[in-house]
Amino acid sequence: MEDEEAKKETPYAPLSITTETRRKGGFRASGFIFALTGLENMGFVANMVSLVLYFIYVMYFDSSSSSNTLTNLMGATFLLTLVGGFISDTYLSRLNTCLVFGCLEVIALAMVTIQARSKHLQPDFCGAGKSSCITGGKAVYFYVSLCLLALGVGGVKGALPALGADQFNAKDPVEAKALATFFNWLTLSTTVGAAIGVTAIVWVSMNRGWYWGFFISTVTAFIGFLVLAMGKPFYRIQPRGESPLIRIVQVMNLAIKNRKLTLPRSPDDLYENTDKAERIAHTGQFSFLDKAAIVPKDSKPEPWKVCSVTQVEEVKILMRMLPVLASTILLNTCMAQLQTFSVQQGRFMDPQLGRLNVPTPSIPVIPLLFMSILIPIYEFFFVPFARKITGHPSGITQLQRVGVGLVLAAVSMAIAGIVEVKRRENFHKGHKISLFWLSFQYGIFGIADMFSLVGLLHFFYKEAPVGMRSLSTSFTWLSLSFGYFLSSIFVDIINAVTKRVTHSKRGWLYGQDINSNNLNLFYWFLAILSVLNFGAYLCAASWYKYRKEEADPMTPKPLVSESDPKLSDVKPLIMNDSARKVASKTDDASPAPALADDAPKSEDKETEKMAVEEKAAA
Repeated sequence: MEDEEAKKETPYAPLSITTETRRKGGFRASGFIFALTGLENMGFVANMVSLVLYFIYVMYFDSSSSSNTLTNLMGATFLLTLVGGFISDTYLSRLNTCLVFGCLEVIALAMVTIQARSKHLQPDFCGAGKSSCITGGKAVYFYVSLCLLALGVGGVKGALPALGADQFNAKDPVEAKALATFFNWLTLSTTVGAAIGVTAIVWVSMNRGWYWGFFISTVTAFIGFLVLAMGKPFYRIQPRGESPLIRIVQVMNLAIKNRKLTLPRSPDDLYENTDKAERIAHTGQFSFLDKAAIVPKDSKPEPWKVCSVTQVEEVKILMRMLPVLASTILLNTCMAQLQTFSVQQGRFMDPQLGRLNVPTPSIPVIPLLFMSILIPIYEFFFVPFARKITGHPSGITQLQRVGVGLVLAAVSMAIAGIVEVKRRENFHKGHKISLFWLSFQYGIFGIADMFSLVGLLHFFYKEAPVGMRSLSTSFTWLSLSFGYFLSSIFVDIINAVTKRVTHSKRGWLYGQDINSNNLNLFYWFLAILSVLNFGAYLCAASWYKYRKEEADPMTPKPLVSESDPKLSDVKPLIMNDSARKVASKTDDASPAPALADDAPKSEDKETEKMAVEEKAAA
């Protein structure tokens, strides 16, 4: 009963490490999450790389409209992760949020399957020169199913990573290492599921019918959510808290209201709620927000009248994250091009690999295979080696990892432009180059995604306040969302601008004939922007200050571990520390070593027993 009351009083408190919680969580619970991630991404990634062709051949969109429809769909999907993150932080648990939005995702996939199967729900070809042939009730059905799919997938992705990360206590030294490993395995499960999707499901879609591919996606997603629900007895469920958006609004409102007040000389004079289990240390950045923590004269601390230092620091953390978020948007714009224009490139390349005819949308399996091999190598070899040098649980910091991804993204775009020049020149000569030339740009970008995606997920979760972790983790997907929307904007702007300056009066990306376009120039344009963006990221990452937080009193800190000195070496240090504490409380203090030497044997045994028990608990 006491534990339940404590949770009610401190909704943002991290789960305490008790005997009950130790039986839950960890990688046993994460296994259910990995299973859902793999099964759901089989269909999600397969659709992501093949829908651009479905829009062209079945829905009769032109080249740029099909690309923009897909990027807008993906942009809306990742934007809606904020909805999932907000709901899971405030109204529903993260598990229930995943299950509710998972039902919407399965329903949407079933609707897409029905339209792909029924000719009565598909448009008739209306001739070349039109952006789309779908109209009327068919269009309503089409866009409703896509909107429902975006809402379902977005809601799940907004809550699922935080649910998995909740199974590890970031303040426990042992579990902090496991938390970094969790994000690597989460990416690996995504990669393995995606690899199966872009080979098996895409092959079925291209050779047996689009509706069969969508049907398989529906079934695998349904099974995945069943598996997630089965893991409920093993999860550590984070209790819900106050609305994170309301807490942000409170700080902003009071900071503006108190803007004319003078800050106290010492931050200790600002209001802090000592009843809260999670407290965040004061920082000097964005000092104007500190005015929200000034207690009004002749009044008691109440919501909407004063905010605690911790609440102010929560808003500061989110504000410090924004430049990092902004500088990763272009990375995802580049990824959007590989999922749209690179697939269209593959239509005019030789798909033969020996006797095997490879579907164009399946070419992303190459970087996925690279990632499937590189992630275990990174986890088992690079991280332990880097950890010895840096002392960081993840080997390198999350922001360093994202920086590596940004550099590789620029390289990938430069190579994509070179490959497009070679492809187009050979096509005009009557020769098709192998589809596997695209593997260079895909492979390098796959490695970039491995570094950046995991780095961002870990960064936004670890740095966020406990009550905002789902919302903060959604920032990773928000970056993807803005990247996809920016892709659509870039395509329209590039077409509009280059249409005026080229001799042919046609844009770089005009029409359905990609062989008459200048896609290579568009790729190089993105490569140059990526280099400039990396410079901006270096400034943002250097300016960012990692959060400082008080130690969790409920987290056991073992005196002995496999890498620590033997108990016989530690015991004198323990006794000396005990002696100094005893000496400070006496008027006639004796030297600490003497007290340690004269200590009763029963105290020695008791201390040794406590150390061994703490080691076992860890």
